Amino acid sequence: MADAERTPVDFWFDPRCPWAWITSRWILEAEKLRPIEVRWHVMSLSVLNEGRDLSEHYRKVMDEAWGPVRVCIAAREKYGQEVLGKLYTELGTRFHNEKLPPNRETIEAALEAAGLDRDLADAADTDEYDTLLRASHKDGMDRVGYEVGTPVISVEGASFFGPVVSPIPRGEAAAKLWDGVRLVAGTDGFFELKRSRTRDPIFD
Repeated sequence: MADAERTPVDFWFDPRCPWAWITSRWILEAEKLRPIEVRWHVMSLSVLNEGRDLSEHYRKVMDEAWGPVRVCIAAREKYGQEVLGKLYTELGTRFHNEKLPPNRETIEAALEAAGLDRDLADAADTDEYDTLLRASHKDGMDRVGYEVGTPVISVEGASFFGPVVSPIPRGEAAAKLWDGVRLVAGTDGFFELKRSRTRDPIFD
């Protein structure tokens, strides 16, 4: 199907979030069967949680989460928006499927696999790109409010957090979930469906 016939779907992610990773793999499945074109944007759980009362463990996780999103923004600035999907896939595969730490070695390997300059890993340890990172984050969060996290999805004026799902829906199941999510998200006055999570993220 030609790109001109596809509906743009904007997707905000933090590469360290396991739930966003599952959702991102789902929407790529849906993209195979529905006339949509996913466009990737960066948000930051570290920015979202600034000033909040966090446990010591989660504060450490948030401190470590700065690096990957900074590198994503640096890559976007050097190569353009279109590289974010490939870089996210390479980072997410390493973080979530391979359980590698978010250190320089892992980030450099992801950059290289995505065909990008390994030296972009330098951005992880500097605030040089933080103004651009915060602007990208704000663009996503302003659409849904600041009581939620990642991912944020926006299509034809309807924006929503989620869906949060595990494991990854595949094939026609992915397409049907997209149809249902878009239907409720586009309903005037609709805000929320929710239940407690009873399983951990499953990455196949």
